[in-house]
Parts: sequence; structure tokens; C-alpha cells
Amino acid sequence: MTKRAESKYKINRTLGINLWGRPKSPVNKRDYGPGQHGQRRKSKPSDFKVQLMAKQKLKGYYGNISEKQFRKYYEEAVRRRGDTSENLIDLLERRLDAVIYRLKFAITPFAARQFVNHGHITVNGRKVNIPSFIVRDGDTIEVREKSKQIAVVLDAVQSPERDVPEYLEVDHRAMKGRFVRSPKLNDVPYPVTMEPNLVVEFYSR
Repeated sequence: MTKRAESKYKINRTLGINLWGRPKSPVNKRDYGPGQHGQRRKSKPSDFKVQLMAKQKLKGYYGNISEKQFRKYYEEAVRRRGDTSENLIDLLERRLDAVIYRLKFAITPFAARQFVNHGHITVNGRKVNIPSFIVRDGDTIEVREKSKQIAVVLDAVQSPERDVPEYLEVDHRAMKGRFVRSPKLNDVPYPVTMEPNLVVEFYSR
């Protein structure tokens, strides 16, 4: 495993979970934290630590979003009507890089972010290279014509690791998808349990 991959998977060992459900995750073999003290017996975590770990888990899942940006999502979720936890998940799932990952145009959230950054994606026919771009209901997301034969994209589409969730529609032959509706927490196919309610508690302290 390269150093670049190791740095991405470090959060898995820190949290003791396979965050993206990938077979390459080192936590599949070593489900304890990194470092010489990784195997020591753990005491019962405080409420603060439980909330912090929930935040780190959710933030890390989406390609380790910066703390500043993640807090902005929380603040926007609070401003919106309805349940803040559901609003937070909705905002995160509307990120263009998250949509690309869900549509299986990229094998990991990190690859999805890079794919968008490099200008391979259009939204409603217009090129968008901002991973944090917020996709709206009914938007059409498509891989640009010149990028449809890239090997990593074809590998991602054919990967049996994940299914496309019901709040998205996709045509893998045309490399085109559509954001159908707002997802609820139960709609999102997280490989591990996410607890956005604890994230809300963390920020509302």
C-alpha cells in the first residue's frame, strides 16, 4: 500500500472501523488504533469523545472535508426547516464529488473529488470542476465525452462493491445520472453506522 493510500486509511484504524467498506482497508486485519499504544485496553469514552468521533467519522467519510467547510454545512442545516440531522446528510449527499461516488463513476470519495477537479464532469451540460458544488433535484450529471473511456471510470462502474441508491438514477452505458430527490438518513448506503444526531450535539454544545 502506498503512503498516499495509507494516509487515507489511517482514519479507519483511528476509529476502528472500515469507513468506506473497502476490502483494502487495513482495519480488516488490524481492528485497533495505529502506533505502539494502539492495542491497549480502552476505557469508556466520555460523551464529548463519542460526539467527536461521530463528527470525525462523518467528516472523514466524505473525503475528510475541512473543519471550516464542515461547520458551514452544519450551520446551513440548522438554518433550514426540518430535522437538522437529516438536513446535514442531505447537504453532504448533494456535494458533486459525493454524487459522482454514489453514481459509481469513481471508486472512492477521494477519486471522485480528483475526477471533478480535473474537469471530467458536467452538470446540466456545463462543466463543473468544484467538488463542493451543490447538486439540486432534477440536475443531470454526466461524464464528459472525452473522459468516458478512462480506465478508472470503467473499473468503478463495473465494481460490485456498491449499489446506486434510490434517490439517484444512472445510465452507466451513457455515463449519465440524475439527482432525483432529497435522501433521508436511512436511504444513504453507508457501510458503517453514521450518527449525525451526535454531530449536531457536538456543535450545539
